Amino acid sequence: MALGQRFPIPSRTMTEALFAAFQLASADNHPIHYDVEYCRRHGHPHMLAHGFQVLIQSAPGAGTFPAYVGAALVGFIEQSSKFLRPVYVGDTLYPMLEIVELTPQRTTGVVVLRSGIRNQRGEAVMEGMMKFLIRRRDPAG
Repeated sequence: MALGQRFPIPSRTMTEALFAAFQLASADNHPIHYDVEYCRRHGHPHMLAHGFQVLIQSAPGAGTFPAYVGAALVGFIEQSSKFLRPVYVGDTLYPMLEIVELTPQRTTGVVVLRSGIRNQRGEAVMEGMMKFLIRRRDPAG
C-alpha cells in the first residue's frame, strides 16, 4: 500500500428506483426524499437524495479496495463525511477512494482512505474519511 494509491468505484446514476429502495431499507419517509411535488414547492427541481444514500455510493466493497486488501482486512473502524452539494434523481455520481494515511502497528496497521464523490458536472458532492484495520503481511517489518 502507498500514500496516494487510488481505488475508483463504478459510477451510478441516481434513479427513482434507487430512491425507493433506499426508502424501503432506511424507513426514512420524509417527503423531501420521496415526493416530487413537495420538493418543487420547497425549491428543489426533483427528489433530494438522503445523505446516507449518497454516502453508500462510496462503499469500498463496490470497488477494488477489498480485493486488493484480501484476507488482511480485519475491520472497518471509523467513517465520517460532509455533504457539499445536493444530489437529485438523474444525477450520476463518481466515487473515488484514496489512501491518505498509513499507521503501522506491531501486527496490524490502520489505513485511512479519503472518500470523495463528484457528480456529472465534476462538482464535489461529498467528501469524507474511512479507517480500516489491516493485518500486516509481514508483522516483523
